[in-house]
Amino acid sequence: MSGQYWFPNMPIPEIMTALSEWGLNVSNEQLVRPSSDFVIGVYNACLEQVTSISPNVLHKSTQRALTSLDDANPDLYNNAISHNIMLYHLTRFATSARIMDFSSRDLSAPEPERTRFILSAFINFVKFAEQCTTFISNVREKSAQVIEEREQVIQELSEVQHNLAVLKAQRAKDEPKCEQLKEENAAMTTQLLAAKEVHTGLTKEIESLKIERAHLQARNETVNSESALLMDNNSRTRSRIVQSPERIRRNIMTMGSTAIEDKKAVALHEAKARDLQAKISALVNIEKDVRSCIEQLQTTEKEVQLLEASQKELAELKDSLEYKKVERGELQKKTERVHKQLGNAQEKLERAQRHAEEKRQASQQTVERLQRDYEKMDVERRENDKQVEELRMEAGDIETKMAEHLKKSEAELNELLTEYWKLRHETEVYMETLANKLNMNVSSD
Repeated sequence: MSGQYWFPNMPIPEIMTALSEWGLNVSNEQLVRPSSDFVIGVYNACLEQVTSISPNVLHKSTQRALTSLDDANPDLYNNAISHNIMLYHLTRFATSARIMDFSSRDLSAPEPERTRFILSAFINFVKFAEQCTTFISNVREKSAQVIEEREQVIQELSEVQHNLAVLKAQRAKDEPKCEQLKEENAAMTTQLLAAKEVHTGLTKEIESLKIERAHLQARNETVNSESALLMDNNSRTRSRIVQSPERIRRNIMTMGSTAIEDKKAVALHEAKARDLQAKISALVNIEKDVRSCIEQLQTTEKEVQLLEASQKELAELKDSLEYKKVERGELQKKTERVHKQLGNAQEKLERAQRHAEEKRQASQQTVERLQRDYEKMDVERRENDKQVEELRMEAGDIETKMAEHLKKSEAELNELLTEYWKLRHETEVYMETLANKLNMNVSSD
């Protein structure tokens, strides 16, 4: 049965001495016939020595669990919850002490032999933890620091997720408006392009009409100057020519036809001028429409700029989120490294415990072997005493032989004791050397 446990079985006096050092006065009867209340109290005391988890702490945990229940009468679960919480912590403690099969039976129906084995394991583990107090406190501080950093990262992650959800909701809310503005922008862009093409065509037509108007005005001025010149020539000619009725009639008819043609040309020019004026008015209206389109285009461009600014802010927030994700990944890697370091430290601690226990078992085996030799010698001495009583008549010779034999036995016993103390000193030196190599502060009791 002892092969199942990591620690050797301690005798009852050593268990009582170790428990009395922690203020627990137990009797031999309690260890020979352990009860459920007794083992629970002793196990909780061992648990408190290493983990500082007292019964008050377990009671507070039970009360928190009861307050979280929705049942109308949570007191029904008080005993079950408190027992499960205590069993959970004691099982973890027993696993650390290399008792892998610790169960509720060890609390409710303890057996004397198994109880002594469990107490031996707990006591040895507590003593080893007391020797490694500095190392364990450093590991606990690092673990608390890692837990605090983890809580901080979880809080930052929740804040970032909340901000991201708000941004996603705002984006989903603004997305229909953005689509509508994009469609309106595309329609207005198409209208503006068409209006620009019409404006370009009308501008070219206006330029050609202006050129034609200038040409007609120049031609009209030429005709007017020619008419004035002809009038002057006619006046001068009349003053020189002979007054002939036929010639005058012909001249009048010629001049009348010329005047009619000139009137037709003037009417034609006036009609063209009216057409040009109408076209100029239409161009003015078109120019006003083009100006209003340009103003709408400018308004659309401003809205597009605002939309681009919003998209830029959204991109910056996405970059910030990616940065936070990278930071979270780094913190997770850091946490994994710390857990790995903690695992390595626990593995080193287990190896040190294993080596220390091997040396302890070897020393105990040596002491047991010396004890057996001493008992064997004691039996031989008793047999010699019986022979002395039976052979009293041969007392002189037998006493001489017995003295020599006792002297020889004492010499051998002294040699054995010397070898035992030498072996114990080498064991302590080896444990101290091993502790120095593992950077652990091991104090010899």
